[in-house]
Amino acid sequence: MSYIAERRIEEKERRRAEIVEAAERLYADKGWDAVTMDQVAKSARLSRALVYVYFRDKEELLFAISQRAMQVLRERFTEAARRHVRGIDQIHAIGRAYMAYAHEFPHYFDACARFQAHSVATEPGSNEGACRDAGDQAIAVVVEAIAKGIADGSVRADIGPPMLVAVSMWAFTHGIIQLAMAKGADLAHLGIAPADFGEFAFGLVHDMAVPRRPA
Repeated sequence: MSYIAERRIEEKERRRAEIVEAAERLYADKGWDAVTMDQVAKSARLSRALVYVYFRDKEELLFAISQRAMQVLRERFTEAARRHVRGIDQIHAIGRAYMAYAHEFPHYFDACARFQAHSVATEPGSNEGACRDAGDQAIAVVVEAIAKGIADGSVRADIGPPMLVAVSMWAFTHGIIQLAMAKGADLAHLGIAPADFGEFAFGLVHDMAVPRRPA
């Protein structure tokens, strides 16, 4: 590849990153529904037409942000699991890392939720496909922890296929976080602190996952 061709590719990647970063800043400040492509172009100091060269619509831009969100989530999961030896402890650490991630990056958590809620295209575009791949890598960390727990005896051997268990745990934890974040006042009205709610929920996961004691 020629020097000029390499520079063009670098410039294209730099501009794409600038657009995504501008959109992400607006997302964090305003919420995704309030963000417009015009605002993204203005924040990135690019023309609206040029933004559409890189992203055909707002949904494509959301996929690009969601990919970043999934990549950060995978990193957090990996780091959390690395600090523990037993599979069951890795599972709990991953769950807590997910909760911390949601509070530290609420716009990333929202992006993940929006991506998971949308209908995946039969032949996803490059941004959608990259986001799905990043999500697969994040869930793979959970699957590995479950498989490790089954192997080391800290997780029930009959709990089920690790992938099915991982997706179920992800859905369960995601719902708990959403409820704690969106309905904190309602929980308080019921006399439940959001932190206690999370700990109790993790206790249920633990009781579900650990080997059963003989009667």
